Amino acid sequence: MNASMLSYIVFSCLLLSVQAEYCAVREIIRYTRRLLDDSSVSCPCRQTAISSCSCLPIPEHGHELACFVDGTKHLMENNKSSNPVITRLYWTFQALLDRNLCKRLAHGDQCQYETKGNVKEFLKKILTTYQEINK
Repeated sequence: MNASMLSYIVFSCLLLSVQAEYCAVREIIRYTRRLLDDSSVSCPCRQTAISSCSCLPIPEHGHELACFVDGTKHLMENNKSSNPVITRLYWTFQALLDRNLCKRLAHGDQCQYETKGNVKEFLKKILTTYQEINK
């Protein structure tokens, strides 16, 4: 085995180990803060309301990614003006869940929650979850 082949193998292993813990922390924190600053995404959580924003799942520990996918998908589908930041968050969460890239989050692909909250509460849960990973 020559030196270039060995360096290729080492580089590939390094790349895989980095990719295995890819959680997209910085970009998710940035997008979530942008949405929290945007007052147009805040509407009240009404358990009985069928339309408007209704309520989003506040995930139980270990089910964050699946709930973040469900919640952002709901926001995307129910936001009259399609917000590119919400769309980007949704696809990021979906990719992380599909590829099982972020080992520190979700080990289940089903969203489990005990409570629901409004958009701001949901976004704050995303933010606090990712700030914990960032520590």
